[in-house]
Amino acid sequence: MQIQPFRLERFFAKYEFNAPYLLCCSDCEAMSIGDLFKMEPEAETEFKDLWLGYTESQGHPLLREEIAKLYNGVSPDQVLVHTGAEEAIFNTMNAMLQPGDHVIVQFPCYQSLAEVAQAIGCEVSFWRLEDGPAWKLDFDYLSDQINAQTKLIIVNSPHNPTGYQMTGDEYNQVIELARQNGICVFSDEVYRFLEYEVSDRLPSICEIDENGIALGVMSKSFGLPGLRIGWIVTRNKETYHRLASFKDYTTICNSAPSEFLSILGLKNKEKLFERNLSIIAKNLGLLDVFFERHEDRFSWVRPKAGPIAFPGFKQGKIAEFCNDLVQQAGVLLVPGSLYDPSYNNFRIGFGRANMQEALEKLEDYLAN
Repeated sequence: MQIQPFRLERFFAKYEFNAPYLLCCSDCEAMSIGDLFKMEPEAETEFKDLWLGYTESQGHPLLREEIAKLYNGVSPDQVLVHTGAEEAIFNTMNAMLQPGDHVIVQFPCYQSLAEVAQAIGCEVSFWRLEDGPAWKLDFDYLSDQINAQTKLIIVNSPHNPTGYQMTGDEYNQVIELARQNGICVFSDEVYRFLEYEVSDRLPSICEIDENGIALGVMSKSFGLPGLRIGWIVTRNKETYHRLASFKDYTTICNSAPSEFLSILGLKNKEKLFERNLSIIAKNLGLLDVFFERHEDRFSWVRPKAGPIAFPGFKQGKIAEFCNDLVQQAGVLLVPGSLYDPSYNNFRIGFGRANMQEALEKLEDYLAN
């Protein structure tokens, strides 16, 4: 397979661990193993006694049991654990697609959701969110793009990088179109449970579509990216078998310590969600004030879920602005041009506890 460089990850490789103020991260505030153990003190002793042998390829039974509890009507044997969401995406595309297939992907998107399919030899149609006073989707475009070779429709809601959340009616339109045409829906749900209003939360694709594939991870809503644990859930037995068989050629099985700590995190999921939503709410209030104060420079569409948004830049080229900002002030934003040259937007992240300090540095830069 010949695959293009991952632009976002190459960008982070250059700046993420050098820039002092990260104002673009897509995850929530992480914690130490010690902080996690405080939620269940007896787990520390169990962790020290953990056997460091091979683990089950589909994931530890207790881990799959805890993941299954995130969904209605899902059993542990319908959960397949991976090393992060990236492996789950890569394996799913390779297990489900072949050269000549057609894929429709909601866009902008995490690059691998489109790039892996293109590297396989698939045609990819980009279902763009339309910018304006609010982000919106063109369902006529989605319907028009479907053809006999369409095998996957890839959606992401809550959405990275805009913070857009589909309505229930929009979500049902996607599912109905897929069913009518025998297409599988792959749903990137890594920000699920970070909706600002619980009433905005959508059911998982695996709950309402027997052929759908749901993607989850410990990195985003849980704020535990260092564990590198992700998963897919599907009720389709054939799909599950194909994905499990392909995983035999990648990681085979997962890290035993990561699985143990993920079980601990999942058992305390409500505490983690509450903590992360509290940080997001505080930071979002600061951003509302900031963007109102700088409406001459930026356009602001307030997100509905998650720790990221995609403001527009009105005064020049976004790549130049972001490059100068990190060089002069040490503040890192992700230029939208990394997603596509047409985007004069930037990704801003507000799930970290030190966002106010980073925002103050951005204010100082703008003032000077």
